[in-house]
Amino acid sequence: MERALVAIVGRPNVGKSTLFNRIAQQRLAIVEDTPGVTRDRLYANAKWLEREFLLIDTGGVTDESDHIQQQIRKQVEIALEEADAVIMVVDGRAPLTSSDHQVAAFLRKAKRPVVLAVNKIEDFGIQQIDPEIYGFGLGEPIPVSAEHGRNIGDLLDAVLATIPQRENEEELDTIRITLAGRPNAGKSSLINALLGEERVIVSDQPGTTRDAIDTPLMHEEQRYLLVDTAGIRRKSKVETPVEYYSVLRAMRAIERSDVAILVIDATRGVAEQDQRIGGMIKDAGKACIILVNKWDLIEKDNQTMDNYTDQIRDALNFLDYAPILFVSATTGQRLTKLLPLVNQVMEAYTFRISTNRLNHFIGEVIALHHPPSNKGRMFKIYFTRQLGVKPPTFQFTVNDPDGFHFSYQRYLENKLRESFGFVGTPIKFETKIKTKES
Repeated sequence: MERALVAIVGRPNVGKSTLFNRIAQQRLAIVEDTPGVTRDRLYANAKWLEREFLLIDTGGVTDESDHIQQQIRKQVEIALEEADAVIMVVDGRAPLTSSDHQVAAFLRKAKRPVVLAVNKIEDFGIQQIDPEIYGFGLGEPIPVSAEHGRNIGDLLDAVLATIPQRENEEELDTIRITLAGRPNAGKSSLINALLGEERVIVSDQPGTTRDAIDTPLMHEEQRYLLVDTAGIRRKSKVETPVEYYSVLRAMRAIERSDVAILVIDATRGVAEQDQRIGGMIKDAGKACIILVNKWDLIEKDNQTMDNYTDQIRDALNFLDYAPILFVSATTGQRLTKLLPLVNQVMEAYTFRISTNRLNHFIGEVIALHHPPSNKGRMFKIYFTRQLGVKPPTFQFTVNDPDGFHFSYQRYLENKLRESFGFVGTPIKFETKIKTKES
């Protein structure tokens, strides 16, 4: 299921970044009293109850007209264009300003669902909401304290109530493939080579592809949808609103994919930005293939491919389940192996294990290697079931979730992969405490 995207907007210094960190449950955004600290959008995965979504922090909008403010407003416009819902934040301890009114007018024109958060409310019984806020015409304001985490649940209830849950729109038998990578890694050339025609613009100039482009492909009675994305640059290199838009579109394309192909330029090797893109794929829970393009340009001996594989595994160790394929879009070298590999990865991404078979397997695995105790308390797994696919997700009914050590989770994951394949797909584990009823 594609996750919704929620944007946080407001004037400077109203607590947007604090709210962002509170919802994301991480200190990802810089928090400082100086207005205008957050100038670039920040993204985080967030979850409330059973719904996962993407959260965007944005720079503070003012009524000034300098260059930086023009850039911030443009970036906010881009965020709103992709957002499914918006949280507007105002400072409940300070009088409204002309910038607050400008943000409200901005949001009324954007025609996106808006939930108004009145932040910095410390005493919910005494502090009153400024009646002027109701004049924004953005619905009932919700008092919150981002710093202390008060009323955040009510805020998220209201936000997610504006976003209907949706399944992927593509037909069930269509495999959606997103090619993601740094600029000029050869993503468009790869798609043209797979299609056998020049359907996507190819240029040596990095950044030629601005939007995510959907292209259907039929091969051996299997339908695919190929998505070429703009190259994702390092943050310090992303200077214009158009580039920000391209990065956001690439992220959204990864979100909507079944199989994400991380394209690496063999002539440049694995860089920090490849790691970042791989992290996006991992965080989105997508199946993954690592495709090393331009392999025809590499001088080789009988150890070259093995050495290159070791470098990739070292730099992208969090994607150790992703198969690696060395290809050339220019010569067509090994490209015939790509779609069969996509099919194999997709099969693993959607694979289900029956409950009886799964519990028998887990019992055998536990017998081979018992879990360690936690502070003297024996950790026990009573029952296991598969909750879903895309990615395969398993729930363990246990006596002590804190005792489910990472190393033992890794052991179980490795055993699942050895026995059932799960090539190219992440595996998710969840825990449930055993009760008298369970």
